[in-house]
Amino acid sequence: MVPAPSHSVPAQAAVSSQPQAENQAHVELAELRRSAEAGDASAQFWLGYHYSNGDEVPQDPAEAAKWFRKAAEQGDAVAQRKLGICYRFGEGVPEDHGEAVKWVRKAAEQGNTMAQFDLGTCYEDGDGVPKDDAEAVTWYRKAAEQGHADAQNNLGFCYANGQGVPTDEAEALKWYRKAAERGYDSAQFNLGVCYERGRGTPKDGVEAVKWFLKAADQGFALAQLNLGFCHASGQGVPKDEAEAVKWYRKAAEQGYDMAQFNLGICYYHGRGVSKDKAEAVRWYCRAAGQGYAGMHAGEFVICSDTGERVPQKNLMEAARLNRKVADHGNAVAQFFLGMDYYLGLGVPEDLVEAARWFNLSAGQGNKLAKEMLAQLDEEMARDLIAEGQQLTHDSQPQDAGADHRRGTMRNERAANASGTGFFITADGYLITNQHVVADARRVAVVSASGRRSARVVYADGANDLALLKAKGMFAPLPLAPSGGVKLAAAVFTVGFPNPGLQGFQAKFARGDIAGLAGAGDDPRYFQISVPLQPGNSGGPLVDERGNVIGVVTAKLDAEAAVKTSGMLPENVNYALKGVFISTLLDTLLAGKFTLAELHTKAQPVEDTAKVVEDSVAVVLVWK
Repeated sequence: MVPAPSHSVPAQAAVSSQPQAENQAHVELAELRRSAEAGDASAQFWLGYHYSNGDEVPQDPAEAAKWFRKAAEQGDAVAQRKLGICYRFGEGVPEDHGEAVKWVRKAAEQGNTMAQFDLGTCYEDGDGVPKDDAEAVTWYRKAAEQGHADAQNNLGFCYANGQGVPTDEAEALKWYRKAAERGYDSAQFNLGVCYERGRGTPKDGVEAVKWFLKAADQGFALAQLNLGFCHASGQGVPKDEAEAVKWYRKAAEQGYDMAQFNLGICYYHGRGVSKDKAEAVRWYCRAAGQGYAGMHAGEFVICSDTGERVPQKNLMEAARLNRKVADHGNAVAQFFLGMDYYLGLGVPEDLVEAARWFNLSAGQGNKLAKEMLAQLDEEMARDLIAEGQQLTHDSQPQDAGADHRRGTMRNERAANASGTGFFITADGYLITNQHVVADARRVAVVSASGRRSARVVYADGANDLALLKAKGMFAPLPLAPSGGVKLAAAVFTVGFPNPGLQGFQAKFARGDIAGLAGAGDDPRYFQISVPLQPGNSGGPLVDERGNVIGVVTAKLDAEAAVKTSGMLPENVNYALKGVFISTLLDTLLAGKFTLAELHTKAQPVEDTAKVVEDSVAVVLVWK
């Protein structure tokens, strides 16, 4: 079930400079409440929506659910669906998936397209109802016939895989195309796979590339990976290794592990880039840190001069997977396992064990394993080499398994929204703006440690502040008192503006404290001259030493400024003061957290920026 608001929510909050506008908003809210209390179903829904989002009122999920229920009981289909979502996620009511289905069904039976799609997912997943693929297809079809792109894509998947209907690749192609032509990235990718593999249509590499490109341009990582493969192999396009690197990098910077691995291969062999073993190991470690054992890509090597910090838990899993496949005689896995022991990646460093697995891999003709044996020969005493050879003799490998490159993805679509966040504790608590994660169905963060799922711990709509939690260990930023900040003090931020256009590399922007209060002298904010763009929201505002003094929040409302002054504002932006972060942490975590120590020494700004870069993350949101 996909929780989405019934109307769009701005991706970037705005601060009005007109007190009259705020007064007008309060008047309109009072009128809305009077209508709702008089029994107007539409007003009841919108009042619930205000409480759900903390819009002009304190955020109150229970009060939101109350008003959604009043409208739903009068037959308002949008409110029925919204109430179902409240029950699905326990927002203002006890979590109850059966009750969720009850209300979603009411909306779906009235023809609400989103509810029809939601009900289809409930039947497909067995969520609140017994799993029933045929019934899922029934509801997907109803929504698909009304033009719902998600439903069209899922219906195509059902036909492609014989799920709830007989397998029919031509029918799958038809529905994928309908969704793809509406701009739905996952369907564009799936349609590309159909052309690439000749499913429901003759094989056509050029047409496959066309659809992969459409999805890739929207940031869909799997399509970017496939485009890289097409350019590397000359499939549907002229062979162009530099272009392959470009697309591998785009997917890799989103945290997609196979792309990270392929990019490492390019750096090792000098394919499309200059040979760079240190860069190769960096991308390998990022892939390995997400548990990708890399058994299905070709040769790869890493060297020992890496400073990459990778969570040990994921490296242990990668080593376990390497061992599992290596025990079946896979030469690539044997090589990787040797590297695991050589570098101590997920296992204790052990040159004897490394020699054992390099010997096994080299015995099957792996040239890279032979190179590593030559290097070990220089590092190890002869008796240790002999011990490794004896261990090799004692091994009894079995036949290697088959390879698999990629598959069709059904619901792994690009994020609907993104912003910036920053880690405030080493165990994964991070800060961003509430409007970045508003109505999120799923959240992920991409940082120097790779991609991680995250959950919203708390969202403060009144102050546009949200606390998230990701699993793992991270480099937190210290939080400085904001009370001592002076007018004209130099500040900067590191964030991810417009990642779909500008990429997932962090961007630096600096400026000054232009005012000690926000619009309308709001004491919660600093006014700053730091240039901001969509995507900077939620990033850290830091002082010259790299201490957080605020959260980048908003731009001045251009329309309001023009009405007031007749001129467009230039570089007038705001940051919520850091004291609100302290208050949030004290309230929610009750002292069960440790903040990083303040940075007290001055250093070159490029060094400070690098420290901050290691602590920020792209926040990806699916709604």
